[in-house]
Amino acid sequence: MNETKFFEYGETEISHLRKRDKKLGAVIDHVGMLKRSVNSDVFSSLVESIISQQISSKAANTVCRRLSELCEMDAERLAALSIDEIQSCGTSMRKASYVKGVADAVVSKTLDIAALPQMSDDEVIKTLSALKGIGIWTAEMLLIFSLMRPNVISYGDLAIRRGMMKLYRLKQLPVEKFERYAKRYAPYGSVASLYLWHISDPSFVMP
Repeated sequence: MNETKFFEYGETEISHLRKRDKKLGAVIDHVGMLKRSVNSDVFSSLVESIISQQISSKAANTVCRRLSELCEMDAERLAALSIDEIQSCGTSMRKASYVKGVADAVVSKTLDIAALPQMSDDEVIKTLSALKGIGIWTAEMLLIFSLMRPNVISYGDLAIRRGMMKLYRLKQLPVEKFERYAKRYAPYGSVASLYLWHISDPSFVMP
């Protein structure tokens, strides 16, 4: 059985965020270290990111589990499935076609999945965004939850924006203001993202 891996960070990142942002620092002190699981298998993580688009984590986990039972998240086995078979796992026909498209791209070597870890964040986003059904958000989730890049904070993620608005008591969050906060968190934006997701939970009460 594979051991669960978590996004790695420690006192260096925490100390930086505390110094740069007192409000975020207060949340960090209140909550402590957060554990978010990561998947170092880039292909299966990419498939999971596509399935996770605009649905709950619980629903996405169910679909991914069923799909894994069918093909073990192996690119060749997934490419051999029909779109109907993928869709039967509980996802939409459109997402099923995107997932199959990614598997086909890996098998045909149109997408060199093994090269992604050596690319810069921007190169990963550009490479993946060229594939149908993959936008910036999906690529950013891969950067965090598979490649464990340290400085990713997604404006396209509703929960991230919601967490930021709750933290700073904002009624609106234009992209310019979002980017100012993102620069404040740099070079550890991914760790800030973990806390913003936590803050965005309706049950979370600000300290």
